[in-house]
Amino acid sequence: MDRIEAMRAFVTVVNEGTFTSAADRLGMSPQLASKYVSQLEQHLGVRLLNRTTRKLHLTEAGTRYHQHAQQVVDEIDDMENQLGDLQTQARGLLRISAPVSFATRHMAQLLSDFQTAHPDVGIDLQLNDRKVDIVEEGFDIALRIGHLRSSSLIAKRVAPVRLVLCASPDYLAQHGTPMHPDDLKDHRYLRYSYMDPEASPVLLKGFQESARDSSRDMISNNGDVLVAAAIAGAGIALQPTFISGAAIKEGALQIILPDYEPEPMSLYAVYAHRQLLASKVRSFIDFIDGYFGEPPYWDQFE
Repeated sequence: MDRIEAMRAFVTVVNEGTFTSAADRLGMSPQLASKYVSQLEQHLGVRLLNRTTRKLHLTEAGTRYHQHAQQVVDEIDDMENQLGDLQTQARGLLRISAPVSFATRHMAQLLSDFQTAHPDVGIDLQLNDRKVDIVEEGFDIALRIGHLRSSSLIAKRVAPVRLVLCASPDYLAQHGTPMHPDDLKDHRYLRYSYMDPEASPVLLKGFQESARDSSRDMISNNGDVLVAAAIAGAGIALQPTFISGAAIKEGALQIILPDYEPEPMSLYAVYAHRQLLASKVRSFIDFIDGYFGEPPYWDQFE
């Protein structure tokens, strides 16, 4: 016996007054509605209804049970309606994981605009440069940069990500401007510790020469720190333009070896399921698509 369906049948029979009317409302035969009520009575061990040829009468037990059963059925219907709304209306808390520097520089306006368009959606933004397990850690969406490995996750490309080699004019005036990747062995490298080796193998090879003294390098897990160090004249950085673009536009940094610039990577919105996707997730994916422009605004410095 399906206890919920039996309870619903009983409540509807009482409210409608007859098995025939209740069956019409429930979309079943009067015989099945009667069977549900009989099974419920057998399960409870009490009679809920006294049946005559013309009318139904609640017993004392039936009256008490009906009050509580009606509340249970109403709460189930409300819960199902709310869950249905999550699929059709953008609402609820949206949990997003995003890279630290990208989110710090470019997501505040995005999220503000998104919540203006979808005022019933709350945001929980967690910044982390590691690749989080969005299912295990309970995220709806993760923004990721780089070349995605094959996985069961769904990825929506959001924007291109350019990597450029850059240094301050003062540093280049003092130490010389590299004209070939082999020249990089003579320079201090401001190295991002999470750099994907496949991101720029030609340029990275110049910093990895066996004869090169890497003890002078600066290493950090934060791109903003490395770009600031490059502006201060500490060395050469290989960083995305969403961090370095403003300084390049202002002349505080200069692009080096542009002919060896690697193919752009991509910024992706990654999520777990294509089917039964909550409306808040679908709405965010649709909203971020094209939001940053093509090319993105941080690349509009040339």
